[in-house]
Amino acid sequence: MRNLKLLQTLEFRDIPAAGKPQCFSLRTELGTVLIGSERGLIEIDPITREVKNEIPLVVEGFLPEDGSGCIAGIQDLLDQESVCVATASGDVVLCNLSTHQLDCVGSVASGISVMSWSPDQELVLLATGQQTLIMMTKDFEPILEQQIHQDDFGESKFITVGWGKKETQFHGSEGRQAAFQMQMPESALPWDDQRPQITWRGDGQYFAVSVVCPETGARKVRVWNRELALQSTSEPVAGLGPALAWKPSGGLIASTQDKPNQQDVVFFEKNGLLHGQFTLPFLKDEVKVNRLLWNADSSVLAVWLEDLQTEENSTPKTYVQLWTVGNYHWYLKQNLHFSKYGKNKPVSLMWDPVIPYRLHVLCQGWHYLCYNWHWTTDRCLGDNASDLANVVVIDGYRVLVTVFRQTVVPPPMCTYRLLLPQPVNQVMFSAHPQMGTELAVLDASNQISVYKCGDSPCADPTVKMGAVGGSGFKVPLTIPHLEKRYKMQSGNDEDQEVNPLKLGLLAWVQEDVFLAVSHSPSGPQSVLHHLTMAPSETVEEPGQLNVSSSVTVDGIVISLCYSSKTKSVALQLADGQIFKCLWESSSLAVKPWKNAGGVPVQFPYPCVQTELAMIADEECILGLTDRCRFFINDTEVASNITSFAVSDEFLLLTTHSHTCQCLCLRDTSFKTLQAGLSSSNMSNEEMLRKVERGSRIVTVVPQDTKVILQMPRGNLEVVHHRALVLAQIRKWLDKLMFKEAFECMRKLRINLNLLHDHNPKVFLENVETFIKQIDSVNHINLFFTELKEEDVTKTMYPPPVSSSVQLPRDTDGKDIDLICDTLRAAMEDINPHKYCLSILTSHVKKTNPELGIVLQKIHELQGNAPSDPDGVSAEEALKYLLLLVDVNELYDHSLGTYDFDLVLMVAEKSQKDPKEYLPFLNTLKKMETNYQRFSIDKYLKRYEKAIVHLSKCGPEYFPEFLNLIKDKNLYNEALKLFPLGSQQYQDISVAYGEHLMQEQHHEPAGLVFARCGASEKALEAFLACGSWQHALCMAARLDFTKDQLAGLGRTLAGKLVDQRKHSDAATVMEQYAQDYEEAVLLLLDGMAWEEALRMVYKYNRLDIIETNIKPSILEAQKNHMAFLNSQTATFSRHKKRLLVVRELKKQAQENLGDEGPHGQESDLFSETSSVVSGSYSHSNSRISARSSKNRRKAERKKHSLKEGSPLEDLALLEALNEVVQSIEKLKDEVYNISKVLFLFAFDEQAKELQKAFEDTLQLIERSLPEIWTLTHQQNSATPILGPNSTANSIMASYQQQKTSVPVLDAELFIPPKINKRTQWKLSLLE
Repeated sequence: MRNLKLLQTLEFRDIPAAGKPQCFSLRTELGTVLIGSERGLIEIDPITREVKNEIPLVVEGFLPEDGSGCIAGIQDLLDQESVCVATASGDVVLCNLSTHQLDCVGSVASGISVMSWSPDQELVLLATGQQTLIMMTKDFEPILEQQIHQDDFGESKFITVGWGKKETQFHGSEGRQAAFQMQMPESALPWDDQRPQITWRGDGQYFAVSVVCPETGARKVRVWNRELALQSTSEPVAGLGPALAWKPSGGLIASTQDKPNQQDVVFFEKNGLLHGQFTLPFLKDEVKVNRLLWNADSSVLAVWLEDLQTEENSTPKTYVQLWTVGNYHWYLKQNLHFSKYGKNKPVSLMWDPVIPYRLHVLCQGWHYLCYNWHWTTDRCLGDNASDLANVVVIDGYRVLVTVFRQTVVPPPMCTYRLLLPQPVNQVMFSAHPQMGTELAVLDASNQISVYKCGDSPCADPTVKMGAVGGSGFKVPLTIPHLEKRYKMQSGNDEDQEVNPLKLGLLAWVQEDVFLAVSHSPSGPQSVLHHLTMAPSETVEEPGQLNVSSSVTVDGIVISLCYSSKTKSVALQLADGQIFKCLWESSSLAVKPWKNAGGVPVQFPYPCVQTELAMIADEECILGLTDRCRFFINDTEVASNITSFAVSDEFLLLTTHSHTCQCLCLRDTSFKTLQAGLSSSNMSNEEMLRKVERGSRIVTVVPQDTKVILQMPRGNLEVVHHRALVLAQIRKWLDKLMFKEAFECMRKLRINLNLLHDHNPKVFLENVETFIKQIDSVNHINLFFTELKEEDVTKTMYPPPVSSSVQLPRDTDGKDIDLICDTLRAAMEDINPHKYCLSILTSHVKKTNPELGIVLQKIHELQGNAPSDPDGVSAEEALKYLLLLVDVNELYDHSLGTYDFDLVLMVAEKSQKDPKEYLPFLNTLKKMETNYQRFSIDKYLKRYEKAIVHLSKCGPEYFPEFLNLIKDKNLYNEALKLFPLGSQQYQDISVAYGEHLMQEQHHEPAGLVFARCGASEKALEAFLACGSWQHALCMAARLDFTKDQLAGLGRTLAGKLVDQRKHSDAATVMEQYAQDYEEAVLLLLDGMAWEEALRMVYKYNRLDIIETNIKPSILEAQKNHMAFLNSQTATFSRHKKRLLVVRELKKQAQENLGDEGPHGQESDLFSETSSVVSGSYSHSNSRISARSSKNRRKAERKKHSLKEGSPLEDLALLEALNEVVQSIEKLKDEVYNISKVLFLFAFDEQAKELQKAFEDTLQLIERSLPEIWTLTHQQNSATPILGPNSTANSIMASYQQQKTSVPVLDAELFIPPKINKRTQWKLSLLE
């Protein structure tokens, strides 16, 4: 849905040369034009408007002096810096443009009709006067000569295999006799010049020749290959014209055909068969087609025509029409009207071979014209909700309008069409915000037809409905009507005759004001015109567009864009400069466009599409070049953009990577846009959408979510870009337009949680508005069913990064129960009968579904028929509930209500077999109430409730009760159901205690036994766990004798010794076994020296001091000395080894650091770094974790003290830590033994022990800073690994720290704490 818009015009009038121009050729590298006339050659530069070279051919005799000479062909040869000229008399002349030397490289006696070079300039083909074809190399060496007229079809002749004969085919209404009629070919057209026409395929492998057959007098098209071998001959076509053009892409060969009532452009395949056509907008015998020309990329076909006969008082004309194709429909996009006679008649046309949309025209009066077109989409400029998003397509005398807000009609169809008296060249929409659907049409006669919306006194015959009219479906549309036609006053009729596209780049900036641009014919300047409408005296007469003011711009203006918001007009020059037009002032003026910093803006490359947009409160100009480079002001932000459109606050772009990106322009910057477009992975997924290959943006519906894309083949696709959808939904929700938001979200599958999560507080405050707007039970139920605790504004639909308003949110997600309760309360207030199903859904969707309440409400409905017409019956409610809840779960819940009517109602709606549930229910009905409920709860596995009901059934059911609590471990719940002194309580307690004994929980079991009075079992339990106080209490309860008590005491003392509780064991032996001597020995084993002395003196057994206490003290002193010496030696050895290991690692790291990551082992760096840094990875996958023994074994293997092991440093740290902790724990023992040594005058031994312990402590304190250094502590505090780390961050941390620490072993790098306040030294020994 694109049109061709004139980008710029280049003129060179009145070229100073003799004779009349006949043909021309382009020198694309130099930008000059070679023109041939009957006098010779002339080279001109159209930009500087000067003649570069003149080469007369009359002087050398190649052309006659009387002016009757004719040049048959001219071709610039790039590699030879020469031009090849073929004269009609038969000479082939090579002209050197540097030396002006002429060299006749060949001559044909019969004359030359056509000279045609292959596209690669390797071959040259001559058509002679003797109807032969001569093929030569680029060095003019003949290859082959063939007759043009051949009797054979060619090498691609069709093969008939015996069926499909013409005589056996069906011929429709023509009847069977049509099979035997011989079609007589018609002779050539009367105006045919009888000359052969030659055209090459784009790759130069084939060429086609159109000639008049001498036998039939009709034209035929023959296809030859590069070896001059005939390939095929066209089928007989009546009225075939001389024009011939092979599509460069190689698909079709274009020609013309006169039919009984029309004239067509027809297409041949390479095999000579017809393949499609389109009709020219002329009557039969009204015009003749001089030439057909394809542009370089095969997208535009130029048709050059002339009037054959004219009416009286009418001026015959020459036409140049530009046709394009889309969706198999041919559109007439541009129509240029020239004069047929005089100096303004075109004598030659040519498309530029390099720039696809540049057309060169040479006129008879030595006028040269160059037109540059580009593709544009003519769309509405409005951005409010009333804008209809109209897009127009030019198609000759018709303007096809498609209203995309209401209908999406695929081309070539349309919503409605406007019929014009002349072919249309340009369409412009009104820039007024309230007049966006009004448009003005510029036709080939330079008249502007203005169409406005509003009441029309009668139906407008120039407006016809398209695909939405007639008997099909109809859409209410605002159809414009023809308000007035205006004739443009250019001021110089001669200019209009020379250049039919004198005025271009029209813009309708105000209701009665147009801006237009014309190009100066005398230099590289443009003139900007301010045109105002002047009404005519009568309604029938056209009005006038008068030039109220003009301003000359130094440069060629190639684009003009207008902003309806700011009323700014931006002009772009051919060199990329941007000017601002001050059109609202009294006199038109222009000034450079400057950015926020006051610097003039200039595009680095000229852009073919420009638009104005507000970016971060600054008005910027956006531009897209024909090479897909996208600029904002003078900054290139992307180089892969195929199309773009600005809609409200969004910029939409399509890219070469087949994506459609949508960027918010509010509160953003150039750098943000550039980063977003250059990144392959967008930061927010809603900004990026995959589209079909080659998609381009047609338009964006304002204040809506639709984006219209057109595929390369021409069909349309409507997408709802996620960014536009979410932005529009947020706007609707801010305005409390819940219905519009809900419908959009439901249609486009947006999660409905956004209705609440966008602004939870506002939603909960306006739930009544929400319900009334939605007004649909099904839709409200849909909202309930999609509710989830997740906040979708943080996960699925995060707000734009540029959003300045951040609403306060609960970090723990949302409260679904609150939403359900709030909505349910509102629905119950509005109409509880109408919203019955929604109310039920609100109960079901709570965190803990309230199925019991739901079933109760359904049960109430069963008894009371709904009085409200909108209400639902119990059967309908239950049927709906089964869609939300599993029927088995619902059946269980209904059974849990103990209401059998409700159970039957649910069961009947389920798929359950009545033979299954009816006997079960009948059995339950026969039971006593409490036992019935117990059975139901047991069936539903609600055992806590079951034992409550069973406890009420009587003592005969107690064994069953006891078995149930044993089976389900419900002892605590069961104890609450019976009084403390009852027999049932005692039985339950005994069972509970026995259960605890089996679980090896002896002390809790003993307490349970003691509480219920089972003293013997309690004593057994307390003995098992060593609780000697409770055991002795139970012995007292059982009235143990003295001997029994002594035996119990000795048993308890033995268990306490095993638990290393020597003091407790001594107490038991002294008080209950009456054996103080054994008690003293136990105290000495536990090194409780002072308590042992107390007991000795209590029983006056001082002899024990000499026999037991003193030897025990001296033995303990020797053991402590041996232990200190051993630990000191171990500490010193490990410390020394640790320093050596660290030094070795440091050297290894330095060596690796010198090599760097680019060394020879760089590929293996990740594998060796673990050894270097110490972060050794060891797998214990073969070690089973099923036993604690194996786990301990694995822990021991983890850190090995073996020299050279990977984690030796960690093992040494671990061992040193253990030494320090053991010494720290020894302080109290050293202090206590020092006291008794001093007491018994063992001063030397006491001082020796104290001195050795002090030396050990000092060694440890001095060594701590060396072992646990500050660097290692810092490394352990900031590990480089973690869930947010990457390979690069880990590598960077390694390079920075030179040491990496395993996270699991980080605690080893924390130095052990030494409590210096602990009293261990006896001052009496100093």
